[in-house]
Amino acid sequence: MTSTAHLGASGRGRTADAPERSRTAGGRGPLGGLVWLVWRQHRLVLGVLLTAAVGGTVWCAVLRGRMAGFIDAHHIAGCSQISLVARCSGTQGAVNAFRDAYSSSMTLVEMGLVLLPVLIGLFLGAPLIARELEAGTHQLVLTQSVGPVRWLVAKVALPAAIVFAATTLLSAAFTWLWQVGGDEVSGSYWYSTGGFHSLGPVPVAYSLLGLAIGLLTGLLLRRTVVSMGVTLAATALVQYAFMQLRPYLMPIVTTKFGPGQPTQLPDNAWQVGQGYYTSSGAHVPDVPCLPDQDFAGCLRREHVVGQYMDQHPVTHHWPLAWIESGIVLALAAALVVITFRVVRRRYG
Repeated sequence: MTSTAHLGASGRGRTADAPERSRTAGGRGPLGGLVWLVWRQHRLVLGVLLTAAVGGTVWCAVLRGRMAGFIDAHHIAGCSQISLVARCSGTQGAVNAFRDAYSSSMTLVEMGLVLLPVLIGLFLGAPLIARELEAGTHQLVLTQSVGPVRWLVAKVALPAAIVFAATTLLSAAFTWLWQVGGDEVSGSYWYSTGGFHSLGPVPVAYSLLGLAIGLLTGLLLRRTVVSMGVTLAATALVQYAFMQLRPYLMPIVTTKFGPGQPTQLPDNAWQVGQGYYTSSGAHVPDVPCLPDQDFAGCLRREHVVGQYMDQHPVTHHWPLAWIESGIVLALAAALVVITFRVVRRRYG
């Protein structure tokens, strides 16, 4: 029986019926090689994101220590500029000094987390596929042993994992910081645009949505610059739409104030509406009564017996955050599913 072995430079033979290697050079399989290629193609953006996450976490830790020391030294925990809390009487000067010293740093971190989903969609999501389609390099990959679906999995897996890890780290660090100086002391309230979008699961969910929007936009438009512009507009529009929807994600709590009662909610409550209520219990957002006329007599003629305020108490914060994040993640998942369906239909 003859052998068909061929000798290499080292003198070692290999039989002709030996199975071909299923791995590429360097020991990476087809899918692993693609993941490595994605890192090589987008290592600048992904590296900047990871560096920002680590740097932001360190900065939040340092800032938290400084803020905690100031608050403890001046005994202003839970105090605001105008507070209903008795123990906060006479602390207005210290609260103002705290805000002068630290509010700009808090705002800077908040704005970074608010803009992060837009930046991820703009500089990572949109070019992820659009650049390949625009340059035509996807054709080379799809002619290899890796099919279109596995190609897309490789393109999405690494960026999504890094986005999730980086935004989770940043969000956790800022939430840890905000627990010391948030709400009343700094004026960075949980329901503000910056506060709500920077705490807990919200920035993580929106960052993954920004990535999904950019991914689908790049696949459909096939032009990097155009896809970046559309992704920017779409991500900002979605964030604005949820800002309008947010007050209605949970039942609103209505607090009524009788005649002579001060109409003021707790410092950390989110007021979403106010007006008057009549003897029949009907709510009237406004009444045709002018302060410079017989205001009290006008209210009696309108059968007004008190005022009301619609609010979300601070206990609604985390339920609202998780509800909105769940909806946003569901939307992101739907966009990813659509992306896979388009790839399968377009490239088989």
